[in-house]
Amino acid sequence: MTVAGAVVPGVAFLAAGRRVLGSVVLTLFLLMVGGVAWLATAGRRTAVQIAVDANWLIWLIGGVFAVAVLWMAVVVAGYRMLLPERTTALRQVLGGIVVLALLAGIALPAFYATRLGLAQRGLIEGLFAERESATVDVTADPFGDQDRVNVLLLGGDGGQGRDGVRTDTVLVASIATDTGQTTLFSLPRNLQELPFPADSPLAEVYPDGFDAGSESESLLNAVYRNGPADHPDILGRTDDPGADFLKLGVGEALGLTIDYFVLVNLDGFSRLVDALGGITVNVNYYVPINGDPGTGELPDDYIEPGPNQRMDGERALDFARGRFGLTDYDRMARQRCTINAIIKAADPVTLLQQYQELAATTQDIVSTDIPQSALDDFVDLAFLVKDTELRSVVFDTSLIDPAYPDYDEMRAIVRQALNPAPAADDAPPDGTPPGAEAPSTAPRTPPTAGAPVPEAGPTPVTEAGDACAYDRAQARAARAEGEPPNKAD
Repeated sequence: MTVAGAVVPGVAFLAAGRRVLGSVVLTLFLLMVGGVAWLATAGRRTAVQIAVDANWLIWLIGGVFAVAVLWMAVVVAGYRMLLPERTTALRQVLGGIVVLALLAGIALPAFYATRLGLAQRGLIEGLFAERESATVDVTADPFGDQDRVNVLLLGGDGGQGRDGVRTDTVLVASIATDTGQTTLFSLPRNLQELPFPADSPLAEVYPDGFDAGSESESLLNAVYRNGPADHPDILGRTDDPGADFLKLGVGEALGLTIDYFVLVNLDGFSRLVDALGGITVNVNYYVPINGDPGTGELPDDYIEPGPNQRMDGERALDFARGRFGLTDYDRMARQRCTINAIIKAADPVTLLQQYQELAATTQDIVSTDIPQSALDDFVDLAFLVKDTELRSVVFDTSLIDPAYPDYDEMRAIVRQALNPAPAADDAPPDGTPPGAEAPSTAPRTPPTAGAPVPEAGPTPVTEAGDACAYDRAQARAARAEGEPPNKAD
């Protein structure tokens, strides 16, 4: 009965004849179980909102501690009430061992839950700390009156032996606040003459687009490092001037207002993958390991084509970085697939087992200007996003020439992707003429004067997961052609 009372608190009291006390304890236990079940099902949104609120986490940790102490007290009290007056010493020892085991069964999960709560609170406090930003108004409500929230996603290639951080991955996630429909816009690392808003001080120092003195140092991937180095205080007080440079420039290039940024530094990327126990990706062609396209230094080796390849952190980093003999667009696609593989690997069991390491690693490799005050809204948005298909627009050479980009055309493509013209027989209920853009979903930033209207024809939007599928024909052709030269040859 003591064991039963530990599993279902109150049962031991009822068995001992303490009906009122047993009924109260049992009722409280059932209410707690019902609350937990609700949080795990219909109340998941509330559970996640608690998990991203540092103040609520403190109350949660305190609650777990209090429940564990009371639970253990109920077990001990129930055992004492059930213990016969005449019990041999041996039976008392055996009973004590059982009670201690039961107490350990309560204390250990509570201790682990407390550690998870503290790790989560440390992650929230560290990653979403209130930061100085030249492009974020913490008093504004971007979710209350905006049709879209635009987040700049950056992959930084900084690390040991590298001079500063170059953002070789630049994407914008444009998310509709009412539906969660998300479109990713991928920009090439070698995009030139990045423009800046006319009302920004950056437009005065870069009237013809970003220029750092040489072509290689004036590409999109060099803006984060070289812009603040040349003009350190031009935007005023900010903790991450490079991100602010890119938010203003990329937003102007696409005709969008960038609300926030998230930067993932590949220097600690392998640790994240290892903490997850590895990732699984499809490889459709030979991917180089190291190598220098600038000097012609050959790769050390290649990752061979094949489906469902399991990779540890080091190999996953090679897969995401490899560029020798390939294009930037090939690497951009693999990096999107790597992110997709990480999301798939982050199952609940793995997250619980490795959460402390994952939280510590995340703080080391991720930075953002999203304030804690916006996290509740992002939780609501995330529940909408997960029920929609992710779409993607890649600004590759089929759409633009990175060396001579037509930014008016790029803005037109963005407008077309975010506001696809309805079918002729599917006019909006508000009376908007067929083929016209619905005003409720238009980008917040007005189109640049004179920007061309996108021509009729197929949209460049594609499903983001298509490039990550295994292409048997492409892999077969790559193997037939043979592995390219490497240092080991």
